[in-house]
Amino acid sequence: MKIDKLVGERFKERPSDCVVDSHALMVRGGYMKYVANGIYSSFMPLKRVTKKIEQIMREEMDKIDGQEVAFPVVMPGSLWSESGRYESIGKELVRFSDRNDSPLVLGMTHEEAAVQLVREYAQSYAKYPFMIYQIQTKFRDEARPRSGLIRVREFTMKDAYSFHTSQEDLENYYDECHKAYEKIYQRVGLPEVVSVKSDSGMMGGKVSHEFMLLTPIGEDSIVLCQECDYRANMEAADNILDEVRDEVSEELVKVSTPNQHTIEEVCEFLNADAKKSCKAVVYQRNADDKYIVLFLRGDLEVNETKLTNHLGFDIHPAVITEESGINAGFIGPVGFSADAILLYDKSLENMNNLVCGANEVDYHYTGLDMARDIKGVQYYDFAKIKEGGICPVCGKKAITISRGIEVGNIFQLGTKYTTSMNMTYVDRDGKEQYPIMGCYGIGVGRLAASICEAHHDDYGPIWPMSVAPWQVQLCAVRSDDEEVKAYANKLYKDLQDKGIEVIYDDRNVSAGVMFSDADLIGAPLRIIVSPRNMKNGVVEMSSRDKSYKESVALDIALDTAVNYVKKALDDLK
Repeated sequence: MKIDKLVGERFKERPSDCVVDSHALMVRGGYMKYVANGIYSSFMPLKRVTKKIEQIMREEMDKIDGQEVAFPVVMPGSLWSESGRYESIGKELVRFSDRNDSPLVLGMTHEEAAVQLVREYAQSYAKYPFMIYQIQTKFRDEARPRSGLIRVREFTMKDAYSFHTSQEDLENYYDECHKAYEKIYQRVGLPEVVSVKSDSGMMGGKVSHEFMLLTPIGEDSIVLCQECDYRANMEAADNILDEVRDEVSEELVKVSTPNQHTIEEVCEFLNADAKKSCKAVVYQRNADDKYIVLFLRGDLEVNETKLTNHLGFDIHPAVITEESGINAGFIGPVGFSADAILLYDKSLENMNNLVCGANEVDYHYTGLDMARDIKGVQYYDFAKIKEGGICPVCGKKAITISRGIEVGNIFQLGTKYTTSMNMTYVDRDGKEQYPIMGCYGIGVGRLAASICEAHHDDYGPIWPMSVAPWQVQLCAVRSDDEEVKAYANKLYKDLQDKGIEVIYDDRNVSAGVMFSDADLIGAPLRIIVSPRNMKNGVVEMSSRDKSYKESVALDIALDTAVNYVKKALDDLK
């Protein structure tokens, strides 16, 4: 490929609307173009990167007996009604009707399509286990697309679905797929990706893991233990506490707290530690605006994923009206009489001598004893774990919180979809059973952006050899020099004949422009032919990551280039 024929512009200025480096560099480098909010077109360099990523995925899925299939992008709404998700998923699922007023959806995931494809085929235990996968375009009407390809609405994804006749068989295959994912990340140049325990969300199932690239620009909070291998998404991390009740319980006393609304204001006013307070956080149910009041320790934050999983319905932050009977800023569990669902976090269980609201404007209680004053309630884990918190596995206070980009996920779905969609098989004893499912997904574009995020400098991407759009960039500096042009042309042809992927820049532009564009293209190896080099009888070879540079004699430059590229490929493998 000659760069003067490459469609797409490269430029120096950072676009003002690009927050993260990968987005800015991929726009500057002519990889992608904005079409609409969360929707992009790909130029040739990005297409070459994603094609290589997809091939690596195919190879690793095929190694664990995956069978590639293709599901439709548009599906009948009736198929999603079978699983119950047509009604349960919110605005993220795009619903529309065809000319016959038949409900249709755009696929944001394909569990329903997977079950529909195989439920007639797999009616005997002898057909199991098996796994099918696809690499397909999907659409999710994301509320806040941002960061280029990291959070989009239209995306390409590798998603796989396995079917089993026992939980043990699913768990064994789940482990196989986990290892296959680790190989994928190693091969694309992201060996630092870690798997973490996660929340299954709308996918269902009880066991799930996310694969995270730890980076400060990540949108997810990752909980890590410095003493053991515990890793979890913040949404799924158990909050373990070791606070104990005071030996002596104080009397419950109502005290005046004029104009003290927040837990911080109240604790400062009463000279109390936030750990010795009970605060209320109020939500409303989306369906009917019924109030939900959650009481938890004053220094903790609500984990809304845990809360919605417990409730089983969607919620939103409350708008508290005068008619509600709720006194905002002074809410407490003693004497609360408004119409609301009341919930209690485990951080309050058996605690005493707490400060809490008195359900009366400008008043709070001191001396609250949960066991004495609030009887017959159950406590659940609704809080976020904190930095320095107790590890749920090793029990040590060694928790740290990092940021990460989710670059893949795997779920043990169980029978959620096979039961709801009436997929059955006959077992060895002639009894009907529901198959057990697993699902496994990786976003292709997000993975490409994450590789760029992890491997770049101020000048452009530093692509790993396995996914680079081209392996070599050949730069003919002063291509108007006949000797330079002739040698560079021959080297270009010889490299191609040897099967090396090379992009050739023979434009009559300055060396600065040529090298700036080469940085943005990010080929692992750069070869420079110039009048000065020709005079010295050498060509320059250097790696994009600046770890390698040497001058090679003209008569052996070809063999050296070929050997270097092949050695780099072998080292990667």
